[in-house]
Amino acid sequence: MREHDRLFIGGEWTAPAGTGVIEVVSPHTEEVIGRVPEGTEADIDAAVAAARRAFDHGPWPRLTPAERAEALGRLSAIYAERQQEMADLVTAEMGSPILFSIFGQAALPQMVLQYYTDLAATFTWEEERAGMLGPVAVTREPVGVVAAIYPWNVPQFTLMMKLAPALVAGCTVVAKPSPETPLDGFLLAEWIKEAGIPEGVVNIVPAGREVGAHLVAHPGVDKVAFTGSTAAGRKIGAVCGERLRPATLELGGKSAAIILEDADLAATIEGFKMASLMNNGEACAAQTRILAPRGRYEEVADALAQMVAGLAVGDPADYGTEIGPLVARRQQERVEDYIRIGQDEGAKLITGGLTRPHDRGWYVAPTVFGEVSNDMRIAREEIFGPVLALIPYDGEDDAVRIANDSDYGLGGSVWTADVAHGVEVARRIRTGSCGVNMYILDPNTPFGGYKDSGLGRELGPEGLSAYLEHKAIARPA
Repeated sequence: MREHDRLFIGGEWTAPAGTGVIEVVSPHTEEVIGRVPEGTEADIDAAVAAARRAFDHGPWPRLTPAERAEALGRLSAIYAERQQEMADLVTAEMGSPILFSIFGQAALPQMVLQYYTDLAATFTWEEERAGMLGPVAVTREPVGVVAAIYPWNVPQFTLMMKLAPALVAGCTVVAKPSPETPLDGFLLAEWIKEAGIPEGVVNIVPAGREVGAHLVAHPGVDKVAFTGSTAAGRKIGAVCGERLRPATLELGGKSAAIILEDADLAATIEGFKMASLMNNGEACAAQTRILAPRGRYEEVADALAQMVAGLAVGDPADYGTEIGPLVARRQQERVEDYIRIGQDEGAKLITGGLTRPHDRGWYVAPTVFGEVSNDMRIAREEIFGPVLALIPYDGEDDAVRIANDSDYGLGGSVWTADVAHGVEVARRIRTGSCGVNMYILDPNTPFGGYKDSGLGRELGPEGLSAYLEHKAIARPA
């Protein structure tokens, strides 16, 4: 049991303005494993005020990038030493299998932090240009106070994609964790304080949607960075547009994995364990539409069904577990509703279905639907669970057409024996990222989506640029 009675505001553990409590429930045992204060609008006001003071009057934005990197290096070192603690905590909070958590919930966030710490030394913060009327200095300055709102599925990773570049840029941050997973944010706050990050630079207030909306619209905020649903992203984008406030929105996905005729099927199916079913399928970039050539359709269906049916489903803290419970009962019920929808739409249930693997915990049987057409809801809507839709195609052009026939454009993959040709096919897919014989996010490359998958990019130098304003200073020749 982890219990907190204060919020992290202004560099201190501060008494909340309200009396509400968020109870964190284990998705495996259905028992309470932690409690934190539920943030209110008054707490958001206090956090924004602290971030505003730190930006307008504090040392952080006035330090050199190298000095900020030195402070973040201390935080990165602490994080590197204690990754296991973070992995264990996120697994307990939201049910991510521990082997995935060690990488995706702990090591990867620390890699992002270290990447931006190192990037400070090589990034172009200022440059001289020969203007048409004389020399011009082009400088890059921090955008200001950032509202960072992030989800429960990979909480540390989605936070660090915002926090690390914002801090390197010289911004200050108010972070709002999801109510399902606030505990890892409090652990990070302890490390931030230990690292000596100046007061007010990072503030962490867990809260629900209404309080999050107050943060988005707050007049003291200069930029919003959000990861979550497309529906919520539309609302945030509308608010930011009204206020002419920049926003980075990383939203939903319904990514397609195209199996080409020459693909090594055994290696491809093994690759889907991560590409399609990572984190129990609770991943925006999961490759949940599997596109198979009609001539190999039955072969693919059999191999995919055998792999999915053989996955170890159970206690996420067990190192042998491949699929853990979903984050909450409502998510379990949502995914089961989609399984019913798939059956009602006429898709063929190849494996899995509505039989729950365990009597206790929010488990769903890993499921594969075959004979899916791309106009079915299970092929068009984000399910966010271990449910895959197998879609046949006729020829490579048809595969590209199906992959691009989506409201989303976040991720994708191509599986083939000819990597060079796979890259050619990947170039035709309208998504922000695409892999050949894999799908992975690399901290030094941009991540984001086309269409309903969002606006802007995170990671890479593009992710740092999102937290900077550009200023041109002209002078006489």
